[in-house]
Amino acid sequence: MKKRRKNAASIVDRYRVTDGKKFRLDDHDPGDTADLSVRGKAAKEKARAILADGIARLAELQDRLYAQDRWGLLLIFQAMDAAGKDSTIKHVMSGVNPQGVQVTSFKVPSSQELDHDFLWRGVLRLPERGCIGIFNRSYYEEVLVVRVHPQILQAQKLPPELLDAKVWERRYEDINAFERYLSRNGFPILKFFLNVSRKEQKKRFLERLDEPEKNWKFSIADVHERESWSAYQKAYQDAIAATSTPWAPWFVVPADHKWFTRLVVAAAIVAELETLNLRYPALSKTKRRELQEARRLLR
Repeated sequence: MKKRRKNAASIVDRYRVTDGKKFRLDDHDPGDTADLSVRGKAAKEKARAILADGIARLAELQDRLYAQDRWGLLLIFQAMDAAGKDSTIKHVMSGVNPQGVQVTSFKVPSSQELDHDFLWRGVLRLPERGCIGIFNRSYYEEVLVVRVHPQILQAQKLPPELLDAKVWERRYEDINAFERYLSRNGFPILKFFLNVSRKEQKKRFLERLDEPEKNWKFSIADVHERESWSAYQKAYQDAIAATSTPWAPWFVVPADHKWFTRLVVAAAIVAELETLNLRYPALSKTKRRELQEARRLLR
């Protein structure tokens, strides 16, 4: 088991981005599996064992995180449509205590949200100490979809003099400062970009059309967004390069193979929690005496 965890940790390092100066999205293969394969029986069992170990260890560490009540953890998932965000969250978090996990799926901003700054609605949904917060999409939409579709920015009620060529640069700076503030207050952040290829996305869209039980997932708007594929790749390239920091790293996770995506995400979360020295609270002498008295009364 320890060997499998070590292998998982080494795999994760391939996809961690903490310094965006040399980051190029084109250098990351959506179909990469870090030399693992699921073609043979032994390979399948190995991959399943690594993922199972990760999920089991995550459950154990989350229990300590909740009991200790000192740290919180924020996980951010961004991706093109059909990259597998929902299923990754579902599978990776399948073993944790629901009481200690808060999942928020960000949709189109409401009129109330548009009356505030672009980080406001994210602040309202930050996790408490002892909890893991999951953002399915996030404030990063403000430098991704809003950048691809400038008309959205025009509708955000910003003063006209702030809508200059440096608006994205300022937002990157604000995001970095916000995430550093959170990390300094005991809330580390892991950001996952599920990197799916255009070919695989098309395949998954067709599956949603062909399989009745997946019809509900399909939206014609998702197909129209494919027309802006290159613009989105540029937006992700710039955003990841500008906001990859030691205190809030990005993980550019290959997403063409869902089993591998889940393995990497689980391993990354476990690796982060392992650094926090999570422990169950030590009992005071008074509390130990209370437990002894309770035992006596029960007997």
